[in-house]
Amino acid sequence: MLASPIRSSQASGRLGTESAFDVLARARELEAQGHEVVHMEIGEPDFNTPEHIKKAGEAAIAADQSHYTPSAGIPDLRDAIAEYASHFRGIEPYERANVVVGPGAKPIIWNLLSALLDPGDEMVYADPAYPAYESCASYLGAKPVPVPLLESKNFRLDLDELAAKVTSRTKALVINSPHNPTGGVLTIDDLKVIADLAEKHDLIVISDEIYSRNIYDAEFVSIATLPGMRERTVIIDGFSKAYAMTGWRLGYAIMPPDLARSVTLFNNNTFSCTATFVQRAGIAALQGPDEPVIAMVDEFRRRRDAFVKGLNALPGVTCKLPEGAFYVFPNVSQITSEDKKLASFFLEEAKVGCLGGSCFGAAGRGYVRFSYATSLGHIELALERLAAALPKFKNA
Repeated sequence: MLASPIRSSQASGRLGTESAFDVLARARELEAQGHEVVHMEIGEPDFNTPEHIKKAGEAAIAADQSHYTPSAGIPDLRDAIAEYASHFRGIEPYERANVVVGPGAKPIIWNLLSALLDPGDEMVYADPAYPAYESCASYLGAKPVPVPLLESKNFRLDLDELAAKVTSRTKALVINSPHNPTGGVLTIDDLKVIADLAEKHDLIVISDEIYSRNIYDAEFVSIATLPGMRERTVIIDGFSKAYAMTGWRLGYAIMPPDLARSVTLFNNNTFSCTATFVQRAGIAALQGPDEPVIAMVDEFRRRRDAFVKGLNALPGVTCKLPEGAFYVFPNVSQITSEDKKLASFFLEEAKVGCLGGSCFGAAGRGYVRFSYATSLGHIELALERLAAALPKFKNA
């Protein structure tokens, strides 16, 4: 076979992947072969989108709201987001000009970093981390600078090490609380130190708050509420996790108006706009009854407690109780340092999908991530299968 004359760019070689979708694809293959797989690999609520949100989307389609919209989002949704964000976070009102909407948070992250980072800039972020940040920064020719999260601090940052990683080339600092993949939550004291650091070094803080509604043991606090931080914080949020709207693809960012205009230009040059009926459904989510969100979080709490208890009963496994999101990040280093190999074994042998912690960065080595966004029955089944499979891994 002749070699292809098509050569990929050097920049594309710096792109990473989101391993959850790779594992999901393999899990689907196993299901096609007749196996029953417990899906704990991907961060997707197993609840259906609430009825009032679906009806709003259906009504918009019936009303032929299926044409192009402004690249930043329809005005009604941007206004609704601004009002919700201000009320939920307890901060002075945002305006429409602060809000940029996209088909999911990921393209907004991409367009935001494209608007911020030049080759040679540095982006400091917590490790392990949602893979899109490092992948995008690397593609753009910027330098991702990881700061390890510490299990001993309930997967929070060593703030002295964070300060030591900031240099004259640091442009942005990314935080994610509640955190994917560990479920850790930054405290108000953590946020104050980070805010002081941002002020001292004139940094932009990108605060990924997509799991802000998925918090169990504390009130959510946004760094944007701290003195001086509203002007230097970009909030990333969306509808997938809180409202079980993963497939609808609807996310947004809140930022200073000048930056919002730049990000909107990238929207215009990439995806043009977000589907109108999806945006109408988003308005219904923000302005409709909150009971479905509260009920979902209560159920996640029950699942978390049951799963952590069961994981800690497994030989060689220790697991902190996560304070937010819907993931557990058990330490499996007593079993193996090859976390990806163990995760693959769990899928192939136990038919339980999960991810090796190092899929999220070097600091995740020796851990695995499970999503407990599945039923208690499936959690019990997963624990039974993991207990039966583990001795076979040790003897492999």
